[in-house]
Amino acid sequence: MLPPRCVHYIGFKDDRYWNAFRIWGGPVMIHRRWDRTAKHNIGPDDVAIFAEGDEHQPLAEYNATDIDERWL
Repeated sequence: MLPPRCVHYIGFKDDRYWNAFRIWGGPVMIHRRWDRTAKHNIGPDDVAIFAEGDEHQPLAEYNATDIDERWL
Protein backbone atom coordinates (compact mmCIF):
# COMPACT_ATOMS: atom_id res chain seq x y z
CA MET A 1 0.00 0.00 0.00
CA LEU A 2 1.33 3.42 -0.96
CA PRO A 3 1.51 6.11 1.72
CA PRO A 4 -0.89 9.02 1.13
CA ARG A 5 0.65 11.89 -0.75
CA CYS A 6 0.77 15.27 0.86
CA VAL A 7 -0.75 18.30 -0.90
CA HIS A 8 1.14 21.59 -0.39
CA TYR A 9 -0.29 25.02 -1.24
CA ILE A 10 2.35 27.69 -1.75
CA GLY A 11 1.86 31.46 -1.78
CA PHE A 12 -1.95 31.67 -1.77
CA LYS A 13 -3.33 34.98 -0.49
CA ASP A 14 -6.65 35.50 -2.26
CA ASP A 15 -9.56 33.71 -3.95
CA ARG A 16 -7.19 31.51 -5.93
CA TYR A 17 -7.01 29.37 -2.78
CA TRP A 18 -10.66 28.35 -3.21
CA ASN A 19 -10.17 27.63 -6.91
CA ALA A 20 -7.30 25.30 -6.04
CA PHE A 21 -9.33 23.79 -3.20
CA ARG A 22 -12.14 22.87 -5.59
CA ILE A 23 -9.69 21.11 -7.92
CA TRP A 24 -7.16 19.51 -5.56
CA GLY A 25 -9.02 19.35 -2.27
CA GLY A 26 -7.71 20.74 0.96
CA PRO A 27 -3.99 21.07 1.50
CA VAL A 28 -2.11 19.29 4.25
CA MET A 29 0.56 22.01 4.34
CA ILE A 30 0.12 25.70 3.55
CA HIS A 31 3.38 27.51 2.85
CA ARG A 32 3.01 31.28 2.88
CA ARG A 33 5.90 31.64 0.44
CA TRP A 34 8.34 29.54 -1.58
CA ASP A 35 11.27 29.38 0.83
CA ARG A 36 13.90 26.88 1.98
CA THR A 37 11.52 25.29 4.50
CA ALA A 38 8.81 24.71 1.89
CA LYS A 39 11.31 23.24 -0.55
CA HIS A 40 12.66 20.91 2.15
CA ASN A 41 9.18 19.74 3.27
CA ILE A 42 7.95 18.67 -0.17
CA GLY A 43 8.62 14.98 -0.77
CA PRO A 44 9.15 13.25 -4.12
CA ASP A 45 5.55 11.93 -4.27
CA ASP A 46 3.90 15.07 -2.89
CA VAL A 47 1.86 17.55 -4.91
CA ALA A 48 2.88 21.23 -4.78
CA ILE A 49 0.29 23.78 -5.94
CA PHE A 50 1.71 27.27 -6.52
CA ALA A 51 -0.43 30.43 -6.54
CA GLU A 52 2.13 31.95 -8.93
CA GLY A 53 5.11 30.49 -10.71
CA ASP A 54 6.61 27.05 -10.11
CA GLU A 55 9.42 25.32 -8.24
CA HIS A 56 12.03 26.99 -10.45
CA GLN A 57 11.35 30.50 -9.13
CA PRO A 58 13.88 31.97 -6.70
CA LEU A 59 13.45 31.11 -3.03
CA ALA A 60 12.35 33.84 -0.65
CA GLU A 61 15.18 35.39 1.32
CA TYR A 62 13.44 34.74 4.65
CA ASN A 63 11.38 31.73 5.73
CA ALA A 64 7.70 32.23 6.58
CA THR A 65 5.55 30.43 9.11
CA ASP A 66 3.81 27.41 7.58
CA ILE A 67 0.42 25.95 8.53
CA ASP A 68 0.19 22.20 9.04
CA GLU A 69 -3.46 21.21 8.67
CA ARG A 70 -2.84 17.90 10.46
CA TRP A 71 -2.51 19.79 13.76
CA LEU A 72 -5.68 21.91 13.43
